[in-house]
Amino acid sequence: MSLNFCRTTHSSTSGLWHLRCQTALLAAVLVASPLAAAEPPKGFARLFNEKDLGGWHGWAIHDKGASPADLAKLSPEDRAKQVGEWTADALKHWSVQSGELVNDGKGAYLATDKDYGDVELLVEYRTVAGADSGVYLRGTPQVQIWDATQAFDPKNPTRKPHLGSGGLFNNSPDAPGRDPLVVADKPFGEWNALRIIQVGERTTVYLNDKLVVDAARMENYWDRKLPLPRTGKILLQTHGGEIRWRNLFVREIPPTEANEFLMKRAAAGFESVFNGTDFTGWEGALDNYEVVDGAIVCKPRKGGNVVTKAEYADHAIRLEYKLPAGGNNGLAIRTPSAAAHAATQAMCEMQILDDTAAKYAKLDPRQFNCSAYGAVEAHRGYLRPVGEWNFLEVTVKGSTLVAELNGTRVLDCDLATVTEFKDNQKHPGKDNTKGRFGFVGHREPVAFRNISIKPLHAPGGTKQR
Repeated sequence: MSLNFCRTTHSSTSGLWHLRCQTALLAAVLVASPLAAAEPPKGFARLFNEKDLGGWHGWAIHDKGASPADLAKLSPEDRAKQVGEWTADALKHWSVQSGELVNDGKGAYLATDKDYGDVELLVEYRTVAGADSGVYLRGTPQVQIWDATQAFDPKNPTRKPHLGSGGLFNNSPDAPGRDPLVVADKPFGEWNALRIIQVGERTTVYLNDKLVVDAARMENYWDRKLPLPRTGKILLQTHGGEIRWRNLFVREIPPTEANEFLMKRAAAGFESVFNGTDFTGWEGALDNYEVVDGAIVCKPRKGGNVVTKAEYADHAIRLEYKLPAGGNNGLAIRTPSAAAHAATQAMCEMQILDDTAAKYAKLDPRQFNCSAYGAVEAHRGYLRPVGEWNFLEVTVKGSTLVAELNGTRVLDCDLATVTEFKDNQKHPGKDNTKGRFGFVGHREPVAFRNISIKPLHAPGGTKQR
């Protein structure tokens, strides 16, 4: 919904017409001494045009019934009416002054009209003593902005403004990223510069060119049992004192770059197990697979298992995979051999599936992409479109299994606690403490590349492999 025009004819719904007029008024009223807008850096788009609030609307996101999930339940007409009311409130507290976006510390937050997924965001802000603000990503709080001169109050031990701005304040206490790595705030009266990189749930924050959050997972504040939404709006939060914003620029990160970012993150200890040219170090149904452009590909209408010759106990796996339409394959985790039935005789088969295909619509949820096949279902909606490379990291520790797809944790389970399986099928291999890693082909040309494994250490400090 655009905020910089008002149509002269009524919409078929009064709520939509009301929103158009409110948003046009917002754009008109907020203009004050318009200046030439700053040019965005190469590859970036302007979020704030330095003239009016085109592209933004009000959102009192913490009001009762105003969460993203609650808002999504409303009809389009009721949603438009509600957003119109929030935008009207924003008129009272937001203004544009000399190319700066200014809020008096009150009122509805500002939200982008557009939804964003993986992004690099540049923001400059200047605030006052006692103010409290932040940047919401995908409709979720938040990269925190504090008055870092405030003293720590032991009566409120989870509130730590003295540690500085830039942390993920709404993460659970002691979770990575909640507290900034360093204090990087500038004195009052000076502009601070935020650089935020969001890939999946992984959030990296630089404040004034200092790293304050290093690829930490941003928790879903609205429901911590769920992953961060795949996309959502960027919000500017404000309360407690005036804050000024300028030079707001955004760059949408393409999948190839996102995968590279995830692959380089915490890469120490990962060792390649596929040389990109042949099947050295692998065994099994090798005639049913081929190497194409540096990737292991199951031949069409072929199948079977190919596995590493090496065995692994606790370990982490990183790889990229690409699915054709309706593609189906799997990861054999701690399988005893290439001949074993991975879905039951391995610790598990992790499903690799184009679960957007209509032919799979009625599957058991435990058969969808990244699920522990037949045992535990994964969260859906984080798979890239057919034909694009997905990045997957799987961590196997004891009986636990964690899968992070394109930077988002979609599976976190303990197979030792699972007692019910699809079709009541027994899984004698689920308690395997070591085994091989491999692929479980099902007649579709699914491709895998950049395959690496990191053996993890046992409690006594001995590397397990």
